[in-house]
Amino acid sequence: MVGNELFTDEDSSLIRYMMPATINIHKALFQLGLDRYIQVSSPSSLAVLAESYPPSAGSFKPEVTSVMQQFLRFLEATRSPFWINAYPYFPYKDNPNTIPIDYVLFNRNIGMTDPNTGLHYDNMMYAQVDAVAFAAAKLGYRNIEVRVAETGWPSKGDVGEIGASPLNAATYIRNLMMRQFAGEGTPARRSSRLEVYIFALFNEDMKPGPISEKNYGIFQPDGSLAYDLGFSTMSTTSTTTATSKSVTYSSSATKVQSN
Repeated sequence: MVGNELFTDEDSSLIRYMMPATINIHKALFQLGLDRYIQVSSPSSLAVLAESYPPSAGSFKPEVTSVMQQFLRFLEATRSPFWINAYPYFPYKDNPNTIPIDYVLFNRNIGMTDPNTGLHYDNMMYAQVDAVAFAAAKLGYRNIEVRVAETGWPSKGDVGEIGASPLNAATYIRNLMMRQFAGEGTPARRSSRLEVYIFALFNEDMKPGPISEKNYGIFQPDGSLAYDLGFSTMSTTSTTTATSKSVTYSSSATKVQSN
């Protein structure tokens, strides 16, 4: 990854160096014969979008369109994915009276249907991902894979940070993981599994900003649980004892013994 959310960074000068840096890193990998194994990209926040609802209306902000064209051309030429940081928590926190909590937590709900495509969405994150895909298609890039570099839910927040709780955090991550286990794709790309990375493993108690920013972790800094995901039913089980309680993890992966 080259930087993080450079398209919307407060230091706008960084965007001038992103493409040269990205190209140079790819050239170095090509010279070493590693470009087939290592893809070069840069994650963006959803703030790069001018429109995201409905997903088919997705479009990039005019101020980033020029460099976005260059970036998408590079991704297409190198067969690299477009990474986004997708956090349904933020729009829910700002509009809790209009956005159903079940829609953002992957719980069962009536969802929404895109009036332009007829595609039905039962969760916000898939809608966010498809909005980015539609935005890229509007610039002429229809086949670039969109992946999620970060997503998560805070287990604690300041007064006014509605929805930040251990229950909601556990529900969001657990439901997302079950969809990952099932290999789901988004409504616009059903046949391709959406690749998602969860933020974060540990809380960051020394991070500046609101309380929620410090509390995206599954674990506390001391190794104890921030909340329990409750996975205990799959075939391979291991137990890790934290300072406050014991947690059982499960995985369908095969154990590998190393020397």
